[in-house]
Amino acid sequence: MYNIRFVEEHIEELKEVSEKKGLSLDFQGFRKLNKERKSLKGEVDEFRREKNKKGQKVGELKREGKDASSLLSELEDLKKGVTKKEKELKEIQKKVNDFISWIPNRVHPSVNSEPTVIKEPTGIKKFSFTPIDHINLGKSLGILDFQLASTVAGSHFALYKGKGAILERALINFMLDLHTKRHGYTEIFPPFLVNEYSMFTTGQLPKMRDDMYITKRDGLFLNPTAEVPLTNILANKILEKEEIPIKYCAYSACFRREAGSYGKETKGLLRIHQFNKVELVNFVHPEESYNTLEHLLKEALVVIELLDLPHRVIQLSINELSFASAKTYDIEVYAPGVDKWLEVSSISNFEDFQARRAGIRIKEKGGTIHIHTLNASGVATPRLLVSLMENYQTDKGEIIIPDPLIPYTDFEKIG
Repeated sequence: MYNIRFVEEHIEELKEVSEKKGLSLDFQGFRKLNKERKSLKGEVDEFRREKNKKGQKVGELKREGKDASSLLSELEDLKKGVTKKEKELKEIQKKVNDFISWIPNRVHPSVNSEPTVIKEPTGIKKFSFTPIDHINLGKSLGILDFQLASTVAGSHFALYKGKGAILERALINFMLDLHTKRHGYTEIFPPFLVNEYSMFTTGQLPKMRDDMYITKRDGLFLNPTAEVPLTNILANKILEKEEIPIKYCAYSACFRREAGSYGKETKGLLRIHQFNKVELVNFVHPEESYNTLEHLLKEALVVIELLDLPHRVIQLSINELSFASAKTYDIEVYAPGVDKWLEVSSISNFEDFQARRAGIRIKEKGGTIHIHTLNASGVATPRLLVSLMENYQTDKGEIIIPDPLIPYTDFEKIG
């Protein structure tokens, strides 16, 4: 989180980026509140100085054997005054901090006002028949059942059956093996529940609170992404420069209340409340973070390329960036059955935004600096499965399994 002085010095820039990221924050109210804080702090400091002076005088009188009762009475009044003012200062300081917690990350200069195509569409397949969507394909093959999922949990959930469940598990294991064996990640199996502090450090809170599932009795949040527990592994740690870069990957079930509009665009696996995702998180020196962003994009793309799915890469515009991101690429795959480009991975550089909130630092000559954090979906499975099913379907209604997945499924086709 930004400190107060930084906000004061960059207030116009932060106001502009907040507006572009869709946040209407009362910076004028912050100025007024901060002015009150400074004034109140001055009063508290003055009370403390006066209290200390009178305390010293009382000590002198007692050592001289003189009556200090009148001063003691004054000192007691000062103590009450200090306590009262300190309480007021604490309350106003909380209001200031609450406001600052809503200020999003700044944006890298290379981010444009419009989305930019970084990699043109590639690998789009031609069919000799009209491809059907994953919903009907899954139903006819008996591998996806949204009706049963609705009976069990409600709308916007999925139930994978038989070879559908095996294919889902195969995708997860394939990606974990790829990232750990080829890309040098340390695999983590994190909790699927996280506390409020962890959600705050990565930037999900306070903005996204209403989109999260919360266990009210325990005050825990269902994981919206493994980025949260992975980043917080290093919370409040000071690292040696030689320890970085650090690369963690993890599978997690992810839970989000947000489901968009309830129309055609959200049917099937396109947008669901619970989904599976393999996450990649990097901790790097600030000088290396943008080189790492490009490398991280390549690592996520390997999944799509090995599965030979049609895809493209988009650099998000400033108004599309998340609260915590300074720059983001999206990998999208094409699904011919629904005739849509579907985002399966976001690759983001948060610079030092998360590290400031989480207190993650590295030692440098003369002190410490905040580390830079980056993450990527490596990747999320629902839309990946949509693209795979719809691109690998045959005119007989079967699904051919891509070669890299056969060792994980132990079958070559479904149907």
